[in-house]
Amino acid sequence: MYHIDVFRIPCHSPGDTSGLEDLIETGRVAPADIVAVMGKTEGNGCVNDYTREYATAMLAACLGRHLQLPPHEVEKRVAFVMSGGTEGVLSPHHTVFARRPAIDAHRPAGKRLTLGIAFTRDFLPEEIGRHAQITETAGAVKRAMRDAGIASIDDLHFVQVKCPLLTPAKIASARSRGCAPVTTDTYESMGYSRGASALGIALATEEVPSSMLVDESVLNDWSLSSSLASASAGIELEHNVVIAIGMSEQATSELVIAHGVMSDAIDAASVRRTIESLGIRSDDEMDRIVNVFAKAEASPDGVVRGMRHTMLSDSDINSTRHARAVTGAAIASVVGHGTVYVSGGAEHQGPAGGGPFAVIARA
Repeated sequence: MYHIDVFRIPCHSPGDTSGLEDLIETGRVAPADIVAVMGKTEGNGCVNDYTREYATAMLAACLGRHLQLPPHEVEKRVAFVMSGGTEGVLSPHHTVFARRPAIDAHRPAGKRLTLGIAFTRDFLPEEIGRHAQITETAGAVKRAMRDAGIASIDDLHFVQVKCPLLTPAKIASARSRGCAPVTTDTYESMGYSRGASALGIALATEEVPSSMLVDESVLNDWSLSSSLASASAGIELEHNVVIAIGMSEQATSELVIAHGVMSDAIDAASVRRTIESLGIRSDDEMDRIVNVFAKAEASPDGVVRGMRHTMLSDSDINSTRHARAVTGAAIASVVGHGTVYVSGGAEHQGPAGGGPFAVIARA
């Protein structure tokens, strides 16, 4: 079993690896123990957000120097999930997850944090946003749970996926083989990829039966969702990266995790209740929180708590950017800072207009 350490480090730019270098040079983490890095980068979070790719490349190169591995080999052993967009008060940062063997001499009472990773195969362009992506993701979630030592779905608290999107070149490739992609709109393809990935999580966690999952389910049947899913699409990969985070009696981490679902973009009360469930009940105790991870979206009915919003009709700024700013501010108002992980686009991830979230804190 494992002992998990988690570090949140600020970034001065998308290519900044100084925080990671400091963790390694000061001996706080061994390079070989790092299994995942989740980051918020200051791009637009849309199709042409290359800050995600740049950040991943720089982190992989940094770790590669310490591990004496080429960057592409590092990306096969470390789950990199870069989410673009730090609108509003959101602050660019990385969350580094390190995993080493459990420390039997210091085994705490009760369940503690554990984490596992997995990767799907590369997807053909015409598979993105369809049943193939659903089933492949479900299989990867189960492998990640086994990798983490999460014995029961009840002990699973958050599943993060990084998934691909369609580009004009991919669309042309599919058509050249006589195949039709799910959409020819590259921005819309991000939603299809996130949605299919979320439904794959829902299949693995038994929140949705396989009989209800067909190509047409994605972005159509909004009754289907997962309360544990967080999916982020990007141009920097062709497969899905999966991180399963939960609890285990055998884990020896000093950390714990709890999760909840925001009913809408400003549901700070749900975040506060979940934090309180971890025994954190005053502002003085907020420093026990390592990070908060959340999904956000503009309510598709154009209304938040009975009042009309204009996030979906703004032709200048994509709705996902508005949603990140709103939900980021709501969570920041609870924890007291904006260095939190909020990802836009919550298709099939929690209720429409809301989204799942998780809190990792020191026990």
